[in-house]
Amino acid sequence: MNFKTFSFHPQIAAGIQAAGYSTPTPIQTQAIPKVMQGRDLMGLAQTGTGKTAVFILPILQRLLHGQRGRVRALIVAPTRELAEQIHQAAETLGAKTGLRSVTVYGGVGIQKQIQLLKSADVVVACPGRLLDHIRRQTVNLSKVEVLVLDEADQMFDMGFLPDIRRIISHLPRPNRQTLLFSATMPAQIRRLADDILKNQVRIQVGNDAPAETVSHAFYPVARHLKTALLLKLLGKTSTEAVLVFTRTKHRAKQLDGKLAKAGYRSASLQGNLSQTRRQDAMNGFKSGKYQVLVATDIAARGIDVSNVSHVINYDMPATPETYIHRIGRTGRAENSGEAFTLITDEDRQMVNAVHRAVGVPVEQRTLADFNYHTPASTSSKPIRPRTQQQPGHKTGNQKNRRTAKGPYAWLSPRKNGKPRRSAG
Repeated sequence: MNFKTFSFHPQIAAGIQAAGYSTPTPIQTQAIPKVMQGRDLMGLAQTGTGKTAVFILPILQRLLHGQRGRVRALIVAPTRELAEQIHQAAETLGAKTGLRSVTVYGGVGIQKQIQLLKSADVVVACPGRLLDHIRRQTVNLSKVEVLVLDEADQMFDMGFLPDIRRIISHLPRPNRQTLLFSATMPAQIRRLADDILKNQVRIQVGNDAPAETVSHAFYPVARHLKTALLLKLLGKTSTEAVLVFTRTKHRAKQLDGKLAKAGYRSASLQGNLSQTRRQDAMNGFKSGKYQVLVATDIAARGIDVSNVSHVINYDMPATPETYIHRIGRTGRAENSGEAFTLITDEDRQMVNAVHRAVGVPVEQRTLADFNYHTPASTSSKPIRPRTQQQPGHKTGNQKNRRTAKGPYAWLSPRKNGKPRRSAG
């Protein structure tokens, strides 16, 4: 099957070819026909499955007919990075259509947005700034025919659901098509879908488990040794692009500084940065200028880099769903990837929850040449990365040993007296 099967207008087909699309992904195969029929849709799929094209392509096809220069499609996303990613996809796929896409988000001047909105066909917006435009009456949403809510679960996590409902109250209901996409389905998102989708079709691709292309492992360590272990892992691993997740903005900034001091080309992506610096970090990571990107979960939404070789959870995520979403940032586009998670004794409950979510205990590893007994008073000594790495040398291939004794004994699930290994 190829994209010709969908019978897109030649102007859109030219954009598909320019984007390098050839074979539709499973969610594209299942969902695009339903969206083109005008059905409301709930799409559930892991990150990196091609959800953006599922709504962008049918929107472009629909908007080719009818009046231009008024907002007929509204796409709401949780972060500026994701909004820009969607906007760039709309511009690439719709390059020959003459349709105009505009991004609307905070952190940048509003006057340019006001001017661009006067002739926009598609608006890709973050909730806060969009509500600002609504209050200023600088955007007219009365002609919106298609509403897309992307990464709905993340918008819930960020507290945006009340804003989403306020935005929806300004949209026409009759004949409006609504599409909702989410990586997970918490109860609040299910209720929102029931409220705003009519005669919906639900399409779910994959399951709530890591992709088969991702090998993942836990590395138990004392809290004060996490940075030292991270640097050791990076020095012993052949990496291309590494995405490191932290729990807080402050920690992301602090860890970025330590990585830079250790000689790594690194950048941080977190909410305290200006839009210019956020864009520089994103573009630099995509281009290879930065080898390591340290990010929070919120900031990382919208990162679409197919060559991420490793994801490292410096901090254990708060939910199993977030764990799966994070490690899904590697092993994309049929590439293989590795995901490492640094775990402390405080993470016991979440470690067990992840075991249950993935259906098998995740493998635990330790490094034979790392001193796990270094006291806290001396743990801040910088550990320099190796100047050269042995070709093809990967941490996942080295000799690992289980932590069966000591404070992390609970991390070695056993069955019939033997350690259990994960399938990944």
